Amino acid sequence: MDNLLGEFMGMLVLTTFGCGVCANLTLKGSKGVGGGWICITAGWGFAVLMGVYTSVALGAPQADINPSVTLAKTLAGVYTWPQFAATAVIQVLGGMCGGIITWLAYLPHWAETEDQAAKLGIFCTAPAIRNTAANFLCEFIATFFLMFMIWMIFSKNVGGAAGLAPGFGPYLVAMLIWALGLSLGGPTGYAMSAARDLGPRLAHAICPIAGKGGCDWGYAWVPVFAPLCGGAFAFVVAKALGVLG
Repeated sequence: MDNLLGEFMGMLVLTTFGCGVCANLTLKGSKGVGGGWICITAGWGFAVLMGVYTSVALGAPQADINPSVTLAKTLAGVYTWPQFAATAVIQVLGGMCGGIITWLAYLPHWAETEDQAAKLGIFCTAPAIRNTAANFLCEFIATFFLMFMIWMIFSKNVGGAAGLAPGFGPYLVAMLIWALGLSLGGPTGYAMSAARDLGPRLAHAICPIAGKGGCDWGYAWVPVFAPLCGGAFAFVVAKALGVLG
């Protein structure tokens, strides 16, 4: 139960901060409009850091806050399949609640912003160039490196016999998220997580957002399944290289 509470609240914090930075830089009248890609990638890195700390503090020592990470760890024997399913659902619900909070925080600004696609982009990802195969591949690659580098960061050869100091690992993961956004985020917006994308997309669907358009459900499956495949492949490669024992 503590694990599920931690995953829910960690995901809520992550998406509130992450979707919040997108809203700040996008919505008309906000003081952050025009901040640019550096602000977005840094904001999402900080969002992950705060989400992980929240998750751990509330009793979720793994602090996955991402179904792709949970799936990879399930393949590694950390979770059972029923635990994976329950955790993934909770993560999506946390992401949805974070999206709702973002909507409330910027309540007067939605009506002032005419661009429907820009408003949707606050909640979820969309490709810069719509090409399903290429978009899937980009999300697959980005999530592969997310999970692969997490295992590298926490490997025995990096942390030593005693492991990383408590609380230090999340800083390194936040730097990883920032790096991935800077390097691989351009084509698709680097969802790398079904919960990060689907949860807030559901919030966009159910909230009475002024002047909103559609939710782009035709694309929504890509940032759900491509990250899961990328995380699973990272397990295969890390196992083959002996990092997982």
